[in-house]
Amino acid sequence: MRRSALTAGALALALLTSGCVAGTSGGTAGTGDDQPFEGEVEFWTINLKKNYGAYIDGLIAQYQKDHPKVTVKWVDVPGQDMATKLLAAVASGDVPDAVNLASSDLGRFVKSLAPLDTLFKPADLADFQPNLVEPLRVDGKLYAVPWYNGGTPVGIYRKSVVAKAGFDEKAPPKTYDEALALADKVYAETKVYGTNDIPGINAASVLRYYGVELLSADKKKAAFNTPEVAELLGKFKKSYDEHGIAPGAVSKDVRNFPQSLDNGQLALSASTFAATLLNIQKNAPDVYKDLAITEPVQTKTGGYLLLAQQTFAIPKSSAHQRAAAEFIKFFANGANQLAFCKLVPIYPSTISSTKDPFFAGQGGDDPMDVARGLIVKGLPKLEYSPLGTQKDMELSESLAEELRAFLQGSKTAEEALQAAEKQWNDALA
Repeated sequence: MRRSALTAGALALALLTSGCVAGTSGGTAGTGDDQPFEGEVEFWTINLKKNYGAYIDGLIAQYQKDHPKVTVKWVDVPGQDMATKLLAAVASGDVPDAVNLASSDLGRFVKSLAPLDTLFKPADLADFQPNLVEPLRVDGKLYAVPWYNGGTPVGIYRKSVVAKAGFDEKAPPKTYDEALALADKVYAETKVYGTNDIPGINAASVLRYYGVELLSADKKKAAFNTPEVAELLGKFKKSYDEHGIAPGAVSKDVRNFPQSLDNGQLALSASTFAATLLNIQKNAPDVYKDLAITEPVQTKTGGYLLLAQQTFAIPKSSAHQRAAAEFIKFFANGANQLAFCKLVPIYPSTISSTKDPFFAGQGGDDPMDVARGLIVKGLPKLEYSPLGTQKDMELSESLAEELRAFLQGSKTAEEALQAAEKQWNDALA
């Protein structure tokens, strides 16, 4: 099943029939729960107006109709500007009331955010996947609620290539060691490069699949510089030298690897997201028809890593915290998340959304249908465990850069780990 854009009329109907509005009464910060909402709620999103303005305007119009004394002011911020703009707002005290934050940015803003435990009761959180809510707690307090994510990763294999290396679609690799062994064998048998998964988009995540602790318990020092991790890097180097890991996998331009499934120079990805599959469907239809879609490799605990999710938070300086919370409850409820998922290839954080036939697919062996079923089935097994520092992205990239240097032979494993450790400790000091 392909995601199709809803017409304006169909979208309006979907919003009008999406169910009751969560929280039709309450109070602004400092007032009793029996008081009606009044005033303006300033609401920030990240880079959505151009393509999804009709969807969001429709939700806002519905909410204002049900809450005639509330005005929602929507501000859409370019993705690269969100952190800078929010930092400036926090410094000035003139903050939005509800803000869409990427979870990777939560660590740097948590001191400026309001704890949500009094604003979101257990019943308000009951429809959210618990494994997506709990990682948004810091020191036991909830600082954001989930919105959408990229879904469970899936395994993607070019059947005509991996079959020559003995690949069994019913028994795909369950670990990265197994995936790399297959990738090495694929190149030996076919001269088609194996995978770009390592270093991949997030080198730190690869280590987590092996159960490596990246930070000390107090999050003040790097914890990955060990003989065991040096030995693990040696496995990666062996596969890189044997072209199980493609030579272009060390590129910093992770959106445009020289060898890819799209261009026919790559055989597999043992853990990737649906967006990759959609790109292949669009750009390489012949490759798309040749794909086997399977469960991805697993972590030591049997789950699947989620790199980040989109969330909603409320700044501590907001004068309308309760009103903002009630708007978020409506905006991110299951019915409204489902409507958004029908517009864009994302996946919901709400359990009720996944019960819709839309996520069941149409059966058969179309790669996207198979993927959608696997993704929804796997959502409860997603593991999102951010570093939780104010510099998560910086730390991840510095580790990736050292891994690239090691794979290309300019550093030993020990030198690469020592350099990354120093960079992490200096950044965390």
